[in-house]
Amino acid sequence: MTDTKQKVREFYDEIGWMQENDGNYQNARYEDLRPVSREYIHKTRLRVMNGLIPTGRFILDAGSGPVQYEEYKTYSAGYEKRVCLDISIQALREARTRIGDHGLFVVGDLANLPFKKDAFDGAVSMHAIHHLALPEHPKAYAEIHRVLAPSRTAAIVNGWHNPLLIRMAEPLIGLMRKLSGRSEKKKKEWLNEEDPAGTFVQKMTPEWFKKEIGSKMTVEIKPWRSMSTRIMRWFVRPFGGRTFLKFVFWLEGIFPTFFAENGQYPLIVVRKS
Repeated sequence: MTDTKQKVREFYDEIGWMQENDGNYQNARYEDLRPVSREYIHKTRLRVMNGLIPTGRFILDAGSGPVQYEEYKTYSAGYEKRVCLDISIQALREARTRIGDHGLFVVGDLANLPFKKDAFDGAVSMHAIHHLALPEHPKAYAEIHRVLAPSRTAAIVNGWHNPLLIRMAEPLIGLMRKLSGRSEKKKKEWLNEEDPAGTFVQKMTPEWFKKEIGSKMTVEIKPWRSMSTRIMRWFVRPFGGRTFLKFVFWLEGIFPTFFAENGQYPLIVVRKS
């Protein structure tokens, strides 16, 4: 195991997948859990089903974490077993408490899956591959593709590096912060969203992805969620916020290519021919 992977494991074993006083995992701090955002967040999580064949025998959850949110359970509802693979033992302990006998639990590396070729009828991976160094991303995608059965699909959610919509929003956030008199909060090291200590993150661009991964397998880039948590917390206010998010969700459906490649989080569908 590389030093980077060991740090990721230690972070999630000791911090990320520990429950806090509010009943949520520490990792939930990266999500917008406010009531005003609840409907939009719910609908985007269910978008993963747009990339999966809904029934089969085994589905792989690559980098499963604790199967953190209720919507995540729906991905395997039509499968006999959900095989949860994660580098964190704490994640798998929590996943076992959440899905019980429906799950099989394996400690493993996303870039070196310990499974036979064509072993799975589906696969899902939520915000996990970006914890690998960029040179290992193609290997992780290749491994997920390898273990998929022919004609089956995988649904993968990760974040783009500095996408257009985020670049457009940041100057507005700076102006709003200045007008409101709010200074930048000093976060604990492990709460830095871009590169937290112990949770190494390296994201890709659409251009890099198409060249390094899309040229080697059949993929489709769909919108999952165009706004980052930071953007939502600044721009989605209690008054009118639900209506605004309904409009955003509608736009993501009307212009899927634009929002998939220029928003924060794409849904990448891998199909094995």
